[in-house]
Amino acid sequence: MRAIVLLCLLHAAFGRYSWNGPVQTTKNKQQQTTQAPSEDNACLTDQASCGCCLMHTQMERMERFFNTCQKEMNKELTKVKMVLNNLRGSRSAFSVALNNDNFMNCNGPFTIDKNIVYKHVFLNLGGGYDVQTGVFTVPRSGVYSFAVTLYGNSALFGGKLSSCASVQVNMQDVATLLEKSGSDLEDSATVFLAAQVNAGDQVAVSLLKECSICDNNNHYNTFTGFLLYSTDKDSKK
Repeated sequence: MRAIVLLCLLHAAFGRYSWNGPVQTTKNKQQQTTQAPSEDNACLTDQASCGCCLMHTQMERMERFFNTCQKEMNKELTKVKMVLNNLRGSRSAFSVALNNDNFMNCNGPFTIDKNIVYKHVFLNLGGGYDVQTGVFTVPRSGVYSFAVTLYGNSALFGGKLSSCASVQVNMQDVATLLEKSGSDLEDSATVFLAAQVNAGDQVAVSLLKECSICDNNNHYNTFTGFLLYSTDKDSKK
């Protein structure tokens, strides 16, 4: 752009012209008159000034094209940012274990049903799981996958053992795990389910009365959940 301006200034300094073409002069003894050529032959008579005009016009066109492209790119960038923010808001996953102790410790049996509080956290993406209560609060409406594993060891009690629990949504049973010991010393059970829940719903695992579970840093008792896909209005935009 500076080169174009310099070209125009040099031409203005060393040659007479107008943006419509050069100015021709005729003299006589009495007076000096000027005459401008028509626009049709301006470029033919002074190609330097005409070229400067054409380059200036092209630069303006390029600037308008660039500004238009920049506006469209900004619009697309805004859309992409909205999609990314929506994806970040949709992330929800947790995985926890009963404890991380070096020695086997057991919960139960109790005389009433009681929530299992999983103390060891592998993952709590989105912060939906409360390590103090053992409750997962659904952050966003959608279909979630939940999995629970139970393990008990009757050798620690010196008698028969039952490992049983219930997966609950808002304190309502949706799946039950039940394993009663027979001739073996260990009990285990697993359940896997997909459930459609709403934002604010509470999901927990309840240890049923007269049942017990045992664990250590081998993490036999786990509770896992994650969002498969959202069903709320924000996810449809």
